[in-house]
Amino acid sequence: MAFTGTPVSSEDRDTRAVFGDYIHVYDMQQAKEDGATVAIYYESRLAKLALKDSDMPHIDDQVDELAEDEEEDQQSRLKSRWAALEKVVGAEPRIKSIAADLIQHFEERNQAQQGKAMVVTMSREICVHLYNEIIALRPDWHDEDPEKGAIKVVMTGSASDKALLRPHIYSGQVKKRLEKRFKDPKDPLQIVIVRDMWLTGFDAPCVHTLYVDKPMKGHNLMQAIARVNRVFKDKQGGLVVDYIGIANELKSALKEYTASKGRGRPTVDAHEAYSLLAEKMDILRGMLHGFDYSDYLNGGHKLLAGAANHILGLEDGKKRFADNALAMSKAFSLCCTLDEAKAEREEVAFFQAIKVLLTKRDISAKKKTDEERELAIRQIIGNAVVTGDVVDVFAAVGLDKPNIGLLDDDFLAEVRSLPEKNLAVELLERLLEGEIKSRFSTNVAQEKKFSELLSNVI
Repeated sequence: MAFTGTPVSSEDRDTRAVFGDYIHVYDMQQAKEDGATVAIYYESRLAKLALKDSDMPHIDDQVDELAEDEEEDQQSRLKSRWAALEKVVGAEPRIKSIAADLIQHFEERNQAQQGKAMVVTMSREICVHLYNEIIALRPDWHDEDPEKGAIKVVMTGSASDKALLRPHIYSGQVKKRLEKRFKDPKDPLQIVIVRDMWLTGFDAPCVHTLYVDKPMKGHNLMQAIARVNRVFKDKQGGLVVDYIGIANELKSALKEYTASKGRGRPTVDAHEAYSLLAEKMDILRGMLHGFDYSDYLNGGHKLLAGAANHILGLEDGKKRFADNALAMSKAFSLCCTLDEAKAEREEVAFFQAIKVLLTKRDISAKKKTDEERELAIRQIIGNAVVTGDVVDVFAAVGLDKPNIGLLDDDFLAEVRSLPEKNLAVELLERLLEGEIKSRFSTNVAQEKKFSELLSNVI
């Protein structure tokens, strides 16, 4: 039997597929009505971004120069990574703008209701850059002593981390103290900036605001917003402030977590998925014909290496094996609760291990990215990105600012009207149509301009 607050429902992992249907649901709405949790409200404050036209002609040359000592396919990979959302979200003008808005917002909120706040960002680097911008505006919030100061960054790390991160890497003992400080409403520690620490299984009832600047969805998003719904003294409700645009993900996740009273979920036919599993396993066994792997339970790495070598000796063996092993894994995830599927579990794991061996890239051959180059790219993007003010979305379109309660009737009516989407059923359909294929790294034939990639991200 299982008790869960955040059931997972994705195409290849599903709580109900493993444990069966719910015996009883005590949902968020009922918890609010019973006074077990407080209401959660949502506010959208998007940081607008644009690119400086004057810098665009020079960007490509600057980036090409930085990547010129790399192979062509590596250059393309570097460009994609550098133009990725995280780099734009962490661009200096945007971080400055969010820091100023966040301080103003938090101070106003604290005048109305005393409490604490968590800020969630996309990366450890962004955590630190945001911290630096905030303390530049509020120097008295900073203190190097973990026992003092109004704001801290809490994240994982090690002594080998880059210099930028090291001042914020704490020992386990110090983190425990920070946890105690943050949970204590009388302690001056008011704000913590995190990437993914403290977002699950962490209860600090005095937290009343969650600032989200990281794309999140599903159970991760629900676990994060639940940081602000704890009952505490006269706390009226928790507030989720959205800087990056998670409204649609929030609606989809809420559909899963409130009694949506919709038409229910179509269920997967586990026996159909098992037939598919059996078919794929037959194909994989056939490909290993002539190689004795009967001792796969105890054979270890030597047997795995021999099996992988055998597959590589077949025409197009690597791709065929990888595709069928992927389809086998997905089918197994849909029928793993059946006794007949459980009996195949060890052999499935052996085939999965061969696939990993065949498709694993040689990581040791990769050069470590030069820190100076990372910094240069950050500066190029920082110079190219301009940010307007942080926009209150409702004020911008001339509407009165609604207090959107995530569990009020109007919002839930909107959530209920979302189309039902059963990812597990979709996965089974894709498996039956043979649409599941492994992905292999390929050389990019056409080199994209960095400026073009950057514009797409914006």
